[in-house]
Amino acid sequence: MAKAPVLTPRADDFPRWYQDLISKAELADNGPVRGSMVIRPYGYGIWERMQAEMDARIKETGTENAYFPLLIPQSYLAREADHVEGFAPELAVVTHGGGKELEEPAVVRPTSEMIINEYFSKWVQSYRDLPLLINQWANVVRWELRPRLFLRTSEFLWQEGHTAHATYEEARDFAAHIHRQVYEDFMVNVLAMDVVPGRKTVKERFAGAINTLTLEGMMGDGKALQMATSHELGQNFAKAFNTQYLSKEGKQELVWQTSWGSTTRMIGALVMMHGDDDGLRVPPRLAQIQVVVLAIKGDEAVLAKVRELGARLKAAGVRVRVDDRTDVPFGRRAVDWELKGVPVRIEIGPRDLENGTAMLARRIPGGKEPVAIDSLVELLPVLLEEDQALLLKQSRERRESRTSEVSTIGEAVEAATAGGWARIPWATLGEEGEAELAEHAVTVRCLVAEDGSVPDDDKAPGNVAVVARAY
Repeated sequence: MAKAPVLTPRADDFPRWYQDLISKAELADNGPVRGSMVIRPYGYGIWERMQAEMDARIKETGTENAYFPLLIPQSYLAREADHVEGFAPELAVVTHGGGKELEEPAVVRPTSEMIINEYFSKWVQSYRDLPLLINQWANVVRWELRPRLFLRTSEFLWQEGHTAHATYEEARDFAAHIHRQVYEDFMVNVLAMDVVPGRKTVKERFAGAINTLTLEGMMGDGKALQMATSHELGQNFAKAFNTQYLSKEGKQELVWQTSWGSTTRMIGALVMMHGDDDGLRVPPRLAQIQVVVLAIKGDEAVLAKVRELGARLKAAGVRVRVDDRTDVPFGRRAVDWELKGVPVRIEIGPRDLENGTAMLARRIPGGKEPVAIDSLVELLPVLLEEDQALLLKQSRERRESRTSEVSTIGEAVEAATAGGWARIPWATLGEEGEAELAEHAVTVRCLVAEDGSVPDDDKAPGNVAVVARAY
């Protein structure tokens, strides 16, 4: 009898494969409340690496981290009508505390525009206080009807940036800078994900924004996933909270604002974009463990060598784990590390030691070969960069090969339902066509200019709509 696969094959059942991988790679478990999740140490370690890379980029913009309360007075949400309407179906509301009914119910934050703007209105007095650039790393709650680990959960982790500026142009340019120099740079150069930067349609725009910029990625099954967004809020929240500053000319002016965020959804994207039938494939620049050195047997000389090699690699700047758990069968350990997607395994046994070699297994391109132990410290950084580039190349080739240029709504629906994306002129599609797509569970992921750049206006001549089914 053939041995059953560790994971459901992707081609047989992509959603089941996704759930299998998250469980068996020990990324997360379902939480006790429907829609919640427990992020396990290996999954949280990936999130910590994402945080570190993102946080460094955010701080380079001059933005500082702060923290705001989880509970928001319900009355705050009523101040910006479009915003509250957009979030109303997802709200969790606290009505009792300390055994008593609260005088005013408190909303568990779905996002923090409201409470942060309450304090921006206090902190901004003069043009000298601008720009005010704040970010927070936090959790949010949005009551999810159809939960899926990492992709849609009632509680998730994220960063949310909020800024106030003196002019529309400054706010617009800052939102665009976050979009490209923070988010796109991180996704392409660390996550090795080919993403399409674009502009959301009015229908898909963030509630309360005048413009939303997005990054869309194609997953392994051809569906789209919104990876991160950056919003121009205009003066909508400034009006609602009366956030004004005294200009250099001595006039009271309303500020212009942005908000922007990315979430633990990126871990789900990592699984669906780079994973294969053997498990995760973690990009080396992201990986918390880039190389694992395994002792095949509990031979004292072998154990000494794997520990020595681990120390040398660590000293060379490689993020390394020594696996000397020889009481656990070697085959089981090798499969576990493969499931977890560690880019490189170095396997050393008594015979390898005699030959002065180690077996080098590369997770991303696949394959194993013997390599001189003494060459590994020099060789591994080169291989890791090769593997990083390969993941990005594969991601780009998938998107390009599965994106169709179409000229009718029917062709767009056909391409999306067949597991791909379509590009159709926005002048052909328009808002009526967007509504027609929705009847087939197809959405406009973003608008792009003919040359692939981000258009300055929803109705700019030559705009192209990228359409797909999405998570």
